[in-house]
Amino acid sequence: MATKPELITSASSLEELVRYMDAGADAFLLGEATYGVRMPGDFTIDMLTEAVKVAKPRGVKIYAALNNVMDNHTVASLPAYLEQLAQIGIDAIVFGDPAILMNARSKAPGIPLHWNAEMTSTNYATADYWGKRGATRVVLARELNMEQVLEAKAKGSLEVQVQVHGMTNIYHSKRPLVRNYMDHQKEAGAKFAEGDHLPIDGVPVGTQEDGMYLIEAERPEERFPIYEDLNGTHVMSSDDLCMIENLHELMEGNVDSFRIEPILKSVEYNEVVIRAYRSAIDAYYEDPDGYEFNEEWLEAIQDVQDPKRELSYGFFYKEQVY
Repeated sequence: MATKPELITSASSLEELVRYMDAGADAFLLGEATYGVRMPGDFTIDMLTEAVKVAKPRGVKIYAALNNVMDNHTVASLPAYLEQLAQIGIDAIVFGDPAILMNARSKAPGIPLHWNAEMTSTNYATADYWGKRGATRVVLARELNMEQVLEAKAKGSLEVQVQVHGMTNIYHSKRPLVRNYMDHQKEAGAKFAEGDHLPIDGVPVGTQEDGMYLIEAERPEERFPIYEDLNGTHVMSSDDLCMIENLHELMEGNVDSFRIEPILKSVEYNEVVIRAYRSAIDAYYEDPDGYEFNEEWLEAIQDVQDPKRELSYGFFYKEQVY
């Protein structure tokens, strides 16, 4: 039998980390906005050190996010940062830029590398290219359908990770578009409510409670959550990916890692989702031949799901996008 896939998510604090571990997560992608993109909260080196100390005794893995678009200033700081990651015992480094790989060879030798180039990680041949240069896993683009995902696992040489739940990013600009707009409006004399605010010190805002959405004139019923952090403006999908009903297809295909995206969701919501997927994974690997989907897993998620946000299969059952 293939190895049981890991259930990976992120956290905004050490408290969240412990709560998500208790719910059933067995791997975490953590980092800070300088090096990682769309982190729910910044994990400094000191916090990463504590995260490793908390996670290791429980067999939980901590991966460092270095999947941001790197500029010259950031590249200059990579050697020292990678050395610190190696010293604290990070389990893997998630990267997209070759600069990370080149520096990791000398500053963090032996630490596994997970290639995550967002929407460009679309085929097993390119993944194998990075595999020959040290990568051990590919984080596949969310735009791939089920057939493409399973083929990438069957024909490629690397571990495969896919997102199975949560929002997906549909637009990213390094420019702070909301901040620029609000500053322009203030200069024009516009007044804002006391609660209207913008990111401070890189802390992302724009949760569903903040009410920051992008709405198309042709589809006013759909809301696309938007927030900003040190990496600019991010527009997220109007629905939430939910593959729990069909998770067995990915497990039958021996996919190695399932990611739950926690961004812009409450801790309570994420705990329910993690528990549901944990139950499905454990039930399948206890008896693959006799596995049956338990409707209670989906119902638990539906009970906490925002009624304005549809649960969908994303691109898994759509025609080929690429």
